[in-house]
Amino acid sequence: MKALILHEPGQIGLGETAAPHPAPGDVLLRVKMVGLCGTDLNSYRGKNPLVSYPRIPGHEISAEIVDPGAGVPPQFTAGLPVTLSPYTACGRCASCLRNRPNACQFNETLGVQRDGALTEYIAVPWQKLLLAPGLSPQELCLVEPLTVGFHAAARGRVTATDTVAVLGCGAVGLGAVAGAAERGARVIAVDLDDAKLALARQAGATHTLKGLDSAQLKDLTNGLGPDVIIEAIGLPQTFRAAVEEVAFTGRVVYIGYAKEPVAYETRLFVQKELDILGSRNALVEDFAAVITMLAKRTFPLSALISRVVSLPEAPQAFADWAANPAATSKILVTVS
Repeated sequence: MKALILHEPGQIGLGETAAPHPAPGDVLLRVKMVGLCGTDLNSYRGKNPLVSYPRIPGHEISAEIVDPGAGVPPQFTAGLPVTLSPYTACGRCASCLRNRPNACQFNETLGVQRDGALTEYIAVPWQKLLLAPGLSPQELCLVEPLTVGFHAAARGRVTATDTVAVLGCGAVGLGAVAGAAERGARVIAVDLDDAKLALARQAGATHTLKGLDSAQLKDLTNGLGPDVIIEAIGLPQTFRAAVEEVAFTGRVVYIGYAKEPVAYETRLFVQKELDILGSRNALVEDFAAVITMLAKRTFPLSALISRVVSLPEAPQAFADWAANPAATSKILVTVS
């Protein structure tokens, strides 16, 4: 069957791979559409330390059940549209034992440590599937990236009494904006790109700032600073700014990670008595919350999608994206 294969950094093309052989408890899926994210771009550019080559990328998935297989619950019937959680969990590490499998020490994500979904068929354990009747293939592809931002809002314990600043309004940052807004918070979106700020307003931001401006943040929070800052950029300067700008006794949530060491004024950790939180992947309740939100048809889906390409067109889409990352919000690849 056809698959998009990343042979080595910068070398990607259409090839053939073996058809999957579902094990008991697996569901055979026909892949309909796959979204591409920054992880896929980093793998293509050779900047993802977790990926090995050759690799079939893709973990933002819209699919259709072909064969439920033996031992699969009856609600998973042939023909149903699904998305899925692309992570594994070992069940034995400290994270799994604390019922936080999203942070499993030995996680293997589809398209990174194991082959992903840019192929015609895949087989996955039924426990990873999420039914989302009524959602389009495009919406199903957006579920997983938005859950990462929703999980960050959950990690920050965002409530309706909070003012939340989200630094960075890419797909994950927009998920954090929408996740915080769904919890009733007042949301300030920060980015350098006017188009992304416009999307953030459609996703639920009540205020937008073009660039991180300390004086404007203070003006918008009665001089106190945001109760929660969610960092979705991954630069040393924004890592530091989150700690500097958040309110006393506030919460800072880091979604990504800076690609180099970050030097902090650690006095602020203690003086402000901050909660510094990491946020990784998502839990099943985050997937459910995003599916519910998308079903309302309030999220700016069409405006977020930069390009839809076929599987044979995907190699050129990767090359164009790598040449000008800032011009792209979200690429979707139609598989079948």
